[in-house]
Formats: sequence, C-alpha cells, structure tokens
Amino acid sequence: MVATTKRKHRHRSSPWCSQAWFKGVRSSKFRHVYGAPAKREKCYDNIKITKNAHDSQFCAVNPKFLAIVTEVAGGGAFLVLPLDNTGRLDFNANRVTGHKGPVLDIKWNPFNDNVIASSSDDCTIKLWHIPDGGLSRNLTEWLVELQGHKRRVGYIEWHPTAENILFSAGFDHSVIVWDIGKGEAINVIDSHPDVIYSMSLNRDGSLLATTCKDKKLRVFEPRSGIVVSEGICHAGTKASKVVFLGSSGKLLTTGFSRHSDRQYAVWSQHDLSAPLTCETIDSSSGIVFPFYDHDTNMVYLAGKVRLGLSYSSFFRAACFTRGCLFILQGDGNIRYYEIVNEAPWIHYLSQFISGNPQRGLGIMPKRGVTTSTCEVFRFFKLHATRGMCEPISMIVPRKSDQFQEDLYPDTAGTTPALTAKDWISGSNSPPILISLKTDIINPSLIVKQRLSPCELKKNKCTNARGTKSRCE
Repeated sequence: MVATTKRKHRHRSSPWCSQAWFKGVRSSKFRHVYGAPAKREKCYDNIKITKNAHDSQFCAVNPKFLAIVTEVAGGGAFLVLPLDNTGRLDFNANRVTGHKGPVLDIKWNPFNDNVIASSSDDCTIKLWHIPDGGLSRNLTEWLVELQGHKRRVGYIEWHPTAENILFSAGFDHSVIVWDIGKGEAINVIDSHPDVIYSMSLNRDGSLLATTCKDKKLRVFEPRSGIVVSEGICHAGTKASKVVFLGSSGKLLTTGFSRHSDRQYAVWSQHDLSAPLTCETIDSSSGIVFPFYDHDTNMVYLAGKVRLGLSYSSFFRAACFTRGCLFILQGDGNIRYYEIVNEAPWIHYLSQFISGNPQRGLGIMPKRGVTTSTCEVFRFFKLHATRGMCEPISMIVPRKSDQFQEDLYPDTAGTTPALTAKDWISGSNSPPILISLKTDIINPSLIVKQRLSPCELKKNKCTNARGTKSRCE
C-alpha cells in the first residue's frame, strides 16, 4: 500500500503530466508550418535590385508574372518576368521604363493578371499592360497616367472587390481614390498632418486604415473621407505599418516603442483608444511589415534590412558591431502567428530563420499556390546583399497528397464583385470566391476534348483491355 502511494506521488510530480505543461501546448493545424526556400536554379538571379531607401516592398507577383523595381541611372524602371523564367537573367532584360523618377511601389491588378500599376517619385501613377509571355522590348507606353499628387507617390493599393478603383498615398500627406476607367479622382482624403507610412483596406473595401508620422492610426470611410476612429498606435518615431485582419473587425499594426523595441499590436476598428493586445518582438532596428492570409487566419511579420548604410559598409559594421550583426540575422527572418477571436487574439506559431537579410517581399495570391504540396503562402524574397529573388513556400506538413479541404477554403478569384460605379454609389460586397480544387483537372478529359468526332467514335469501339470490339 505504501509503495503504491509513492508511485502515485512520483507520477504527479512528473513535468510531462503537469497541468502547466498541458496549458503550454496549444492545438493548431498550423503549429508545424515551415518555410521551404526554392533551389538556386528555381530562383531569379542577376537582378540589379533598387537601392532606394523608401520602405515599400519593391516586388509584386501574380500567377503569371514577377515584377521587381530595379536600379537605373536616370528615371525609374521595373523588371517584369514570366513566372517560369527562372535562373540567371540577362543583365539587359527588357523593363518598364516610362517613369521620369524612381519607382516607389508596384501592385498587380487583382482582376487582370496582365495589368500592373506603379507609383513614382515623379508624382504620377501609371498603369501598364504586360502581354502574355512577357516583354519583347522595353515598355515606355502606358495605358493610363494619373496626376493629382503634388509630391512623390509612396504607396498604392487596389480595391479588393470593386473594378477599376485604386488608392494612392503621397508625400503631400493625402490619399487619393481613383476611378482608373475614367482616369479621374473620386475623392481626396487630406486628414493627415504628416507623411503617410502605410494603408490597408478591409475585406470588402468599405474601410481604409492608415498609419502616419504623427504616430496615429486612422480608419476612414474612403468614399466620404470621414474619420471613423483614430488613436495613437506606437510611441516610437520610426515608421509603423497596418493591415486589416480580413472581415474580423480588427487590425494589426507593427511599429516601435518609446525605447525603440519592435512591437506588434491588435486593435478593434471601432475603438482605437487602446490596443486589444501589444507585444514586443525584439530590439532590432528594421521596419516590420505585416502580411495577412484571410484563408488561414495567419499573419506573417517580416523585417527589412536597416537602411542608411551601403551594403559594403553594412557588412563591415556587421563584422565588428554586435548590434549590426543582430540586424543582419534578424531581418532575414519571418515570424508567423495565428489570429483568433478571443483574448489574447494572436498566438505565436514559429519562424522561418535566414541569415540573409531581405530587401523586400512579394506575395503570391492564394490562387497561385501549389495545393499538391500543401503550400498555404508563398513569399518572393529580394536579397539585400546579392541580386537575387528567392521564392519561399510556407508549407503545412501532411502525409497525403490529396486536396486538403481544411487548408484551402474558397478564396478570392479574379472576377470583381462590383463595378466602379456601384462602389462609388455606396455599394459594398465581399469578394467573389473560387475553389482551388477546380485547378485539379483529369488529364483524360482534356484528351477527349481534343479528339475529332471520328476519333471519339473510334475510341468508343475499344474495350477496357485496349482491343477493338466487334462494332467495327
């Protein structure tokens, strides 16, 4: 009886069975997500990536093309490549070269994979048509030119559900809402007293969020320009970024504390007086960019290499200065979290670790991921220290190669839910969804469609063993 009591006592004291240990392990199907960098031959090499100090991504991607802002002697240019054009590129590859100043931001049209918008230091936004197969010569003729900003245009965003609606944020402290079909401004939002650091739209495009140099986070009704809510987001002086967390009514911001620690915070869009939660990431100095995946409710936080040093001096500093070495290591990493609908609202999952700092990141739309490998997100990383763009696949490990229904709910497609006129008139609509399972096509069906009527009739006269039947 005594021996039994001792065994029970030892069993209770085991850390593997303690109540605290069970609380520490949170169940999630995304706990084991990992990043898989592409092999060198599947990367895009020999690219002269821009050295501009502006804090945008300089990279945009869709299922057809990859676009990267490049360094040029005069004016501004960006490279557009077919997605399968990997390997070492020709140094004199054809570019889009119509801007008179450096290109600061590029974004593909979510409803047309052949149309891309670019904003520039020359105070304009231009729209370009990229032919299937890529550029056969330098492209200098644009589809539409939008003029309205008095200073350089730092950021652009497409409306997620309405056709031909584009938002631009300039260094003249204004946000302009454009109808690109008519080439005219719908509204000018001039409620910012200082430089705008970022902007984001919610799932149906009915609300616009911005961060500003005055340290405030604002939410607007974009058609009227009315401020729905505002509040101080991060106390630090460096740039802060914002992203809407889909249609959840929440936002996530990244920024710096008063002591220059990097932070993230989750907010309710209805009350920006205080965050729902705020956590310190680390003490590195690179700006953190948030990327949200509505289909998985995951958010990715990725830093950029610290600006203000040339690459050569950066490495010299990294060799002798502990702080710079920490930046070099930390700003090649991508942390990822899961968003939930109850406190603490966000849970850390893991991180992709890389010793190579990133200059920018492009994001593949969900309709472009590879479902057969359980890929749920794909980055296109611009390396800060060499002219290379490296795809990084975020993968959920699964044993089966069958389509995983729980990983791939219906996602936003390429059909707009609203016309520009409908949206301007006050209509809102969620995106029109498509199933990624439809991408899996039975090859035998394709063969049958290509057969002539005579061949099809002949095939009907062949039995299951491949021998001809008596019908002939």
